[in-house]
Amino acid sequence: MIVYLATRNAGKVREMQALFAGSGIELRLDDGYEAPVEGATSYADNAALKARALHARLMAAGSAANVLADDSGLEVRALAGRPGVLTAEYGGVEMPWSERRRALLAELAVSASADRRARFVCALHFIGVDGRELATMATVDGVVPPEERGELGFSFDPVFVYEPAGLTFAEMSEDTKNAVSHRAVAVAGLLAMVRVAEVGART
Repeated sequence: MIVYLATRNAGKVREMQALFAGSGIELRLDDGYEAPVEGATSYADNAALKARALHARLMAAGSAANVLADDSGLEVRALAGRPGVLTAEYGGVEMPWSERRRALLAELAVSASADRRARFVCALHFIGVDGRELATMATVDGVVPPEERGELGFSFDPVFVYEPAGLTFAEMSEDTKNAVSHRAVAVAGLLAMVRVAEVGART
């Protein structure tokens, strides 16, 4: 099955390709995709918005296709759940991720007693060729360390410690991270739903 991914985030594309490897789903990008303006209240709504925008674009171009969109973010207890749904805009739309991470650590450093517990959230939204829509969401708990650790991953991975391993996502190998991450759990859930839908369509 060919599925078009509604994103321009290179790190997300690499991670998604690894997560879907061996699933029978081939992920592709659409050069003409332009991300719609996202809302500030719901990961699920934003994922659906992006998926529907890409689906409509492909349909208008005469290309019926499966599409998939992701919306994800980091929520920190001490910041009342920020950056949250606005993770990609934290510190400014044009701010590099390295500066966003420094800004986040600086905001938490103001208080020595800041609650550094955090979680990553991932919402996925799939639209099939036949128009059916499937959605799933997953989270993973962690804590924000006092400083960045690790060179792998992307976005806020260097400032998110997965406590069972004692490592940030940026210190983990791709295989290790992809066994426990929010996106990995969401993808596993979506794949199960897609397979059930395919079986139902054949019966």
